[in-house]
Formats: sequence, C-alpha cells, structure tokens
Amino acid sequence: MFENLSEKLQRTFKNLRGQGTLSEENMQEALREIRVALLEADVNLNVVKELIEHIRAKALGQEVMTSLSPTEQVIKIIRDELIAILGKDTARFQFASRPPTVILMAGLQGSGKTTTSGKLAAWLQKGGHRPMLVSVDVYRPAAREQLKVVANTVKAKIYEGDTKGEPAGTPLVERLAKEARREAINSGCDTLIVDTAGRLHVDSDLMEEMAKLKALLSPQEILFIADAMTGQDAVRSADEFHKKLALTGTVLTKMDGDARGGAALSIRHVTGQPVKFIGTGEKPDAFEPFHPDRIVGRILGMGDIMTLIEKAEENLDRKKSEEFAKKALSGDGFSLEDFRDQLRQIRKLGSLQSIMKMLPSVGPFSGMQQMAGQVDEKQFVRIEAIINSMTQKERNHHEIISGSRRKRIANGSGTTVQEVNQLLRQYAQMRKMFKGVGKGGMLQRRAMGMLSGMKGMR
Repeated sequence: MFENLSEKLQRTFKNLRGQGTLSEENMQEALREIRVALLEADVNLNVVKELIEHIRAKALGQEVMTSLSPTEQVIKIIRDELIAILGKDTARFQFASRPPTVILMAGLQGSGKTTTSGKLAAWLQKGGHRPMLVSVDVYRPAAREQLKVVANTVKAKIYEGDTKGEPAGTPLVERLAKEARREAINSGCDTLIVDTAGRLHVDSDLMEEMAKLKALLSPQEILFIADAMTGQDAVRSADEFHKKLALTGTVLTKMDGDARGGAALSIRHVTGQPVKFIGTGEKPDAFEPFHPDRIVGRILGMGDIMTLIEKAEENLDRKKSEEFAKKALSGDGFSLEDFRDQLRQIRKLGSLQSIMKMLPSVGPFSGMQQMAGQVDEKQFVRIEAIINSMTQKERNHHEIISGSRRKRIANGSGTTVQEVNQLLRQYAQMRKMFKGVGKGGMLQRRAMGMLSGMKGMR
C-alpha cells in the first residue's frame, strides 16, 4: 500500500545524502518533495500542512544543521513526526470490568464490517477470550446469513435470533441486540461483537439507529470500519460517525491493496481516535493490531522485522525448524521430505511478497522486494506436487531417483521430466550450500590459526 510513498521518500533522502552538507536551500527542496509525495499518497491536506510545518521547524534548527550527520537527523525527525500523526503508542483494546465487553461495529456498506467482525472474533480467541457474534442488519436479507458463514469459519459462537416475521426496523434491531447480550451472559461469552447495518452513504436514519444501539448496549468499543481503498472518503465518513457516536477507534480494511495509503495517515488526525487494527487480506488471520512505529518503518523503507518475527512465532513449528536446521547443517544434509515440510511452514507466513515487504529496503536487503514480485507463487505448489508424487524412500534417498522414476513422478504430479530434473538440481545445490555453512565455523578457526601463524613471520 505504501510503496509509492516509500519510493518517493527514499529518493528524497538519497538526494539529501548526495548534497554533502545540509543547507536551508536544499532542505526547502526536500520539504517540497515530501509535501508532493504525501499529497500524491492522498494524505489529507491539513495533515500535510501540519506535518511539513513541524518537520520544517525541527529540521532547520541549528542543532540539526551543525550535527555530524544532518541527513540522518532529518530522517529521524520525519520518522518521529509520522509516528506522532499516527499515534505514538499501539492503541489498547478496552474490556469491560464486568463481562460481556460489547463492541459495536460501525461503517458504510461494503467497507468489510462482517468480515472484520469475524477476524476480530478470531483475534480475541487467540488471546483466550470467548466472543459471540450477532448481526443486527435486518435490512439486507443475506447479511445475517453472511455473518453465520463467517462465524462458522472462525469457529466462533453466533446468536442468530428469530425475526418472528417482525418488520425490519429499529425495534427489531434493539430486540436482537438485547437478546444477544443476554445469551452471551448465559453461555459464558465474555465479548459480544455487534455487526450493524451499513448504508451507501451517511444518513440520519443510520445515525439515529446507531445512537439508540449505543444507548441500549453501552459498548466499551465503537469501531469504525473503513475501506482504505476509498482514501479521503473513508476519512470524511469516519469524521461524520465520530461526531455522532464518539468512536473509540478505527479498523482499516484492504491494507494489502494498491491504495495510496493516505487514509491510514489521516484518519487519526481528523477524528482524534486511534487506528486499532488493520486488515491485510481475505483470510481470518490476516488481521493485526496497528503499530504506528512499525507502519512508519515500512513507509521509510526500514522494514517491519518485529511483525515478521511475531508471525513466525505464531505460525511456525519451532521444533520442526530446529530439527531442519540441525539436519541441513550436518554432514548428511536434509531430505526432500524435510524440504517439503519447510516449504509448507514458510507458506503459512503468507505470500512471498508480503514477507519481503517487511524486510528493510536498504543494506543487504535492498532489491529483495522487487525480486519477490518476479517469483511465481504457483511454483511452490508445483514443487510440493512433485515431492508428493515420490515414494517415501525416494524422498529420503534422492540418489535412487532414476530416469524411469523421474518420468513416473512427472506424470503423477502433472509436471514435466524437465521440471523434476530442475527441482532435483536445485535441491542438490541447496544441500551443498547448507553443508558449506555448517563447516563455516571450522573454516573460520582454520583461517584464524593461519593468521596467528603469519603474525610471527616478520
């Protein structure tokens, strides 16, 4: 999402570094470039003005101008100001002192409220909570059924209720909400997520109904679900909802799309309420708390290693990874079965592009994001199909795979003999490389010994 903004800022920083010394003139030029980059990223005009003024005041100060590394100082100032705009700390989720905690999901039609309700339930379950879902959208026939499907997907409880032929309207909405809260208490659920009706635009009927729901349920959280792809429209809608309902936070959906990212940088400043979560894909686990410092790291090309580590810890089997590392670095190396298991683990982290986006775009990682875009993700599926077509013995003893066996494996996996040969060549190269790394310690000790010996030869 922030690729274009990140590229433009990186170019600005590169130009600054190339100046040798920092002057008021080249700093003004850099600020113009930053302003254009932010506006092109669809950041709110008032936010851009305030951000640029803060950066200007600090960057043109005597302390920065006379420092040993003024460009690094300017980058730090920009980082700090962006974090301040997004909210310095990760926003906390409010829980009721006496369950159930009630969460009201607000937003326009099509913003992703129902899907986000399910993702939020899955996130709460990971934290040991027992959420219940209820849909009070009685206006769209498929809305309540859609939430039921979502709830079943994440294995969360749902209160369906019975409309009893009652006409769609606020009285029915209030009855379903009251019944759902009572059911949550009786079934031991500590959280109730209320998926409300949306409209194609902000209107008085929607706001009146939401206000009545708020008065009835006294929710701990009123979350505005905003489609990040709609840019400044999402910011304006959030502002309208906040004026009427006093939102406690925002959830930005479709953050994995190709939107320019302006909504993420504007919505907190305009509403005064934090972004609490972001949706990064279609799957139930493509949902994460919003960390301002990590998002700024991605924007400035510094990566987001912490989120990558958390994903790895959550999805990868540590024991299997350690066993693979020991095998790979040993003299015997790893089998094709081990290789397949590791591929499966890596795929749990998401697409290769999403993984690469979390790495810094500078230093040893520079260029890796562009390389990731050239990788065919379907190749992983073909590799797994080829290995699955082998017998257990072939997977553990690759050297027995003769020409006739390769032909059988290709037919069984729907690939060609050439693709089977290519996989076996790549596998052999990887085994050799890992063995070399495993012997690295011994080679290093030998090299150190030789250097010590050379010291005495004077």
